[in-house]
Amino acid sequence: MRDVGLDEAIRVAGGVGALARKIGISQPSVSNWSRVPAERVLSVEAATGVSRALLRPDLYAEHPGTAGDIDEVDAARAQEYALLSVLLARAPDAGLLERLGALRGDASPLGLVHGSYYLTGFLHERPLARLRADLDKLGIERVAGQAEPEDHAAILCEIMAGLASRRFDAPAGSDRELFEQHLAPWIGRFFADLEQAEAADFYRGVGRLGRVFIDIETDAFALPS
Repeated sequence: MRDVGLDEAIRVAGGVGALARKIGISQPSVSNWSRVPAERVLSVEAATGVSRALLRPDLYAEHPGTAGDIDEVDAARAQEYALLSVLLARAPDAGLLERLGALRGDASPLGLVHGSYYLTGFLHERPLARLRADLDKLGIERVAGQAEPEDHAAILCEIMAGLASRRFDAPAGSDRELFEQHLAPWIGRFFADLEQAEAADFYRGVGRLGRVFIDIETDAFALPS
């Protein structure tokens, strides 16, 4: 059974064969993986944009970045954002649901929300343009073949995971700035709405998880530096 990180890399790449081609190995080799081998983590990360902390949390959860060690709080934040990114990225398959079922709580993926819509009522509006400009300043580029806009909730959570884990070479405090400018105005409302989805038990679980986590982040960033 494939783990969540490998599943996400395959999804982003466009399938097992596409991932194999991107990293220069045979398709049967990738098909036989249950998780990304340690020696392939960095190449899969480079090919797909899926963070090493998500691909192999056992290897990179505590020391995932290239900018030095991070404290336990930031490591936990990065893992939480990475989890939310996966849960929001796509509809669940049987394997993902089985793995989530081993966790305490009720959760499932969702991939239909964008910040521009929550802020303006229209997709690809000015909030997205401002986000793209800020990401460009941080040197964060759109992954080739990525169909969703950068203000997709899953993508923003993945970016926040990269900033919190210091996987991105960004100035200190960049996670706080991105959160306050591009997540705080809308994402709490999104998770609150999701939590009230009457016909979606799993989505309500994701909404509850996200709402509580965003509340914690908001309170933490409000504390004096």
